[in-house]
Amino acid sequence: MITTFDLMAGHPFLADLPTPWLRTLSFQAKRAVYQPGYRIFHEGRAATRFWLIREGRIALDIAAPGGGDVVIDELTGGTVLGWSWFAPPYRWHFGAVAVERTLAVEFDGPGVLRLCDEDPALGYALSRRFMTVLIDRLQATRVRLLDVDCPPLELAPPTGG
Repeated sequence: MITTFDLMAGHPFLADLPTPWLRTLSFQAKRAVYQPGYRIFHEGRAATRFWLIREGRIALDIAAPGGGDVVIDELTGGTVLGWSWFAPPYRWHFGAVAVERTLAVEFDGPGVLRLCDEDPALGYALSRRFMTVLIDRLQATRVRLLDVDCPPLELAPPTGG
């Protein structure tokens, strides 16, 4: 039987982490399976978890003015869901819903933060990894915004002075 530790150790996000760190992190982790249509979290609510997606597909969305949600990105196996738990104000910046059956490893954010405080080297390694996740999400949002049909911004000509 494949353990939670095995699922973690085989995930690209945790590649090259020393085995003792993986074992320590495994105590903050559990398997999670989501069926299509299941809302994993809502934008603006408290963020206390993150997930390593092993297989499946998750849509990230934002609330659109006037109602409804707009999908800004889709995550698949080998990616990470959730970074908002890592820094104040600990609120989700997006929403997430399963598009297809998804297998993931779910982590307790506050528990992982305690581990990072206890072992700054682990905290640094995870911070670098989550910074990459954050940059990827910002880039995906940027690309999605560029897809929106809006007129180009007209800039005023520079003035001398």
